[in-house]
Amino acid sequence: MSSAGGTRSAAAAEGANPAACYTGTMRVFLSVDIEGVAGISHWDEASNSHPDYPRFQQQMNAEAAAACQGALDAGATAITVKDAHGTGRNLIGASLPRPTELISGWSGHPFAMVQGLDESYDAAAFIGFHAKAGDGGNPLSHTLTGQVHTMSITGQLMSEFRLHAFAAALVGVPVVFVSGDQTLCDDIAATHPATATFVTKWGEGPSQHSVHPELAVESIRSGMQAALERDTAPAVIDLPDRFEFELQYKQHPVAYERSFYPSATLVDAHTVRLETDDYFEILRAIRFLA
Repeated sequence: MSSAGGTRSAAAAEGANPAACYTGTMRVFLSVDIEGVAGISHWDEASNSHPDYPRFQQQMNAEAAAACQGALDAGATAITVKDAHGTGRNLIGASLPRPTELISGWSGHPFAMVQGLDESYDAAAFIGFHAKAGDGGNPLSHTLTGQVHTMSITGQLMSEFRLHAFAAALVGVPVVFVSGDQTLCDDIAATHPATATFVTKWGEGPSQHSVHPELAVESIRSGMQAALERDTAPAVIDLPDRFEFELQYKQHPVAYERSFYPSATLVDAHTVRLETDDYFEILRAIRFLA
């Protein structure tokens, strides 16, 4: 693990605990969603206007706090948490351990779910994430909005994890750990094996199997710590040289309307395409197209 603000002692090169050998600062960034936390299985439970919401908000807070504590156990000296669900106002700052900084709400910055992430961070992790639009295995599978059927880059379907892991790669930050449903974790194992995962749940149609909420909390804490105590460099994703970005909408009138975005083209009645060699342009376009 490298850091903008610190160095490793010679003992680190000899196989000692990396966290124990760290002589500077370690900054960690967390993005936290709710559709991948333990137990959640219905959209009512993800909506802050529904009476079912509070207990899953509590689990979201508990899993976020566990990830923060795991980072601290690994030697983190600064942690930033982005509340990345819905209004962006779900996490309760007092439930997170010091010295955590919480980003609530949405600024409109194209980094979106990783708003605030930059080159100064040593590692990132995603908590409570979920399968992408078009996938089974989670009744709450989606990518950003309900109007998108699928989202792809150069033919590969994109999850919210992958979209924002690419954003992390843009600033050279490794995504070291992800918790969420089985479908997402299987996808990460196949495409980004250097990123550690913990499975909170798995689904069959609209039903959901889930690990015990306390087990999820304990495993996220230990998984986060372990992910930071190993070499994180392999978890930095290599970005393609060129991006062919396609959004397939559920409703064809939406595709027609979005096709007037600069440089976008209407591929068919439901699909809009944008091509660029700059991934930030994809992130910017998503703010207007998704």
